Amino acid sequence: MTDEVELKFRAATDAPLVELARRDRLAATSLGPPISHREEDIYLDTPDRRLGRSRWACRIRTREGRTIVSLKGSARSDGPSGLHRRPEVEGAATWPGGPATWPASEARSLLEKLADGAPLEERLTLRQERTERIVTSSAGRHIGVLSLDTSDVVVRGTLRERLYTVELELGAVADEAELAALRGALLEVEGIAPDPVTKLERALAAAGLPAEPR
Repeated sequence: MTDEVELKFRAATDAPLVELARRDRLAATSLGPPISHREEDIYLDTPDRRLGRSRWACRIRTREGRTIVSLKGSARSDGPSGLHRRPEVEGAATWPGGPATWPASEARSLLEKLADGAPLEERLTLRQERTERIVTSSAGRHIGVLSLDTSDVVVRGTLRERLYTVELELGAVADEAELAALRGALLEVEGIAPDPVTKLERALAAAGLPAEPR
């Protein structure tokens, strides 16, 4: 199990995403060529919300024919900065099809423990257009991946809302000064603001579904 560390920002339109897709640099870092993907994220829980009540989220992501399950724990968020930290574990999966049909993995074991024999059902789906850019320091060190996401929130086949988000998933950041510079550069982009909640929480609110305890 590892910790996912991300700077998260929200936008009202796609204008900030378009701006960040055409820039060459972010603060003192360089941005790799934009690479776009279509992906589908299905969020699962038991009928009585056992995962949510345990402060875990289960996401089935399919991209380019590959499907993985991600379990993410409660986010520790520094709301004013948009920095989120949370435990994450992943493994191979299929859907439809429950964990019993998946290859053995830490993610499968954790999901089976959390569900405790209860069936899993879809809460909502995000259909996403994601543009990714590799972030590299001036010394050539990999810092992370900048993701520019347009996400359609779908519940039982009905489109509820479209979300625009910017996420910088961090790998090895040298120091707080570098992190602060990246955060500051993103905040200079007109039309985005730090997001104190996760994408799932935003999607649940957009769909009019109850949020899980933090």
